[in-house]
Amino acid sequence: MSGPVSKPVTTTTARLLAPSRWRWWEIALWVAIWATPMLLGQHAALINEIAILALFALSLDMILGYAGIVSLGHAAFFGIGAYGAALFAKHVMPDPLVGLAVGAALGALLGLLTSPMIVRGTDLTRLMVTMGVALVLLELANKFDGLTGGADGLQGVVMGPLIVPLVGRFEFDLGARVASIYSLTVLFAAFLLLRRIVHSPLGYSLQALRDNRLRVMAVGLSVPGRLAAVYTLAAALAGAAGALLAQTTGFASLDVFDFHRSADVMLALVIGGAGWLWGGLVGAIAFKVMHDVISSFTAQYWTFWIGLFLVLLMLVGRDRLFRPLSWFKRGGGR
Repeated sequence: MSGPVSKPVTTTTARLLAPSRWRWWEIALWVAIWATPMLLGQHAALINEIAILALFALSLDMILGYAGIVSLGHAAFFGIGAYGAALFAKHVMPDPLVGLAVGAALGALLGLLTSPMIVRGTDLTRLMVTMGVALVLLELANKFDGLTGGADGLQGVVMGPLIVPLVGRFEFDLGARVASIYSLTVLFAAFLLLRRIVHSPLGYSLQALRDNRLRVMAVGLSVPGRLAAVYTLAAALAGAAGALLAQTTGFASLDVFDFHRSADVMLALVIGGAGWLWGGLVGAIAFKVMHDVISSFTAQYWTFWIGLFLVLLMLVGRDRLFRPLSWFKRGGGR
C-alpha cells in the first residue's frame, strides 16, 4: 500500500516546492547584475541608485503586493534610516555595517510603533496615516535643525572603510564602485531573505490574507499579527535602503522624507509589477534608466514622458506592452 500512496504525496510535495526553486533565468539575471559594476564602471553611481531604489521597492512590495497594505508614506522609514545612519556615523562610529544595522533597526522600530494604526484601518485610512507619519517626520527634521541640519541637510558625514572578514578592507571611492557593490550585496541578501519568506507558510498566509481576509480569520489565523510582522519587516528594509543612501552619498537631507520618494518607489513597483519579487528590481532598473536617459535630453519635462509611459502601460498592459502586434488583436493577441 505504501507505493501507490507515496507517489501522489511526492508529486504534491514537488508541486508545492516548485515555486521556491531557483530557475535558470534568475541565476542568469543575478550574474548579469553582479557584472554591471565591473563592465559599466563609469555608471557605478547610477547602479548604486538603482540598487537602493530596488531595495526600497522590495520593502514596499512586501506590504502592498503580498499583504495588500497600501501606503503613500513609505518614505518615513527610508528617511529615518537615512538620518539614523548619518547621525550614527557622525557622532558615534563610522563603521558602515553597524550603521546599516542602526538604520534598519530604527525603521523596524518606527514600523512596529505605527503598525497598530495600519492593521486596523481601511485602505483610505492607511493612505492618510502613512502619508501623515512621513509629513510629521519631515516637519520634525526641519524643526530640529541643530541635530539634522534642517533645510541645509546633515553635512560632514564621513564613512569609514568597509571591512569584510576574510575578504579585505575597501575604502569608498569617488567613482562609487565600492558603493555600488556594497548596495548590490545588501540588495541580494534582502532578496534571498524575502524569497525565503514569500515561499514559506507566512508568505502564503499573507497572500491569502490579501485576497480574502475573512477566510483567513475563519481558519483561526491572526490577521493583525501577520500584518504587523510584515509591516515591521518592510519598514526595516526601507530603513536599510535609506541608510545605504546616506552612507554612499555622505549626506542626508529633508529630501529623504519628501512625498516624491514614496511616489517614485510606487511608480517603480507599478512598472515592474507588485506581488512579484522581481517586479521591484525590474521596476527600479526601468524607472532609473528612463529617468537618466530622458532627463539627459529634457531635464525639465522628464516626468511628462514617464507619465506618458505609465498611461501606455495601463492602457495596453504589462504583458502586451512589448508585443505591439497584439494591441490590435481581439482577446489580447491569443
